[in-house]
Amino acid sequence: MNYNSIILPAAKQDIKEAAEWYNDKGKGLGKRFIVEVRVKVKFIKQNPNASAIRYDNIRTTVLPIFPFMIHYYIDEVQKNVIIVSVLHTSRNPDIRAERE
Repeated sequence: MNYNSIILPAAKQDIKEAAEWYNDKGKGLGKRFIVEVRVKVKFIKQNPNASAIRYDNIRTTVLPIFPFMIHYYIDEVQKNVIIVSVLHTSRNPDIRAERE
């Protein structure tokens, strides 16, 4: 069963800022980043429990090409995965806690 995904505004901003940064580094990189995020979100929707819980009830999964982690939790009642942040792996994951 596929879950629905909800990408919180802060996570959308994370994606936007990263895509803009990658666009500055090379033509088409920002778009490639966004495609990778979409592919991984689709995977999460199909397999929400595939990633281990890392912080409190937050699960994380790494993008395959870019050094970013998607931080999310599962709402089993509503069958949603809620994306709270998309952060570079070198950033402090506590940023995510401020968004819950």
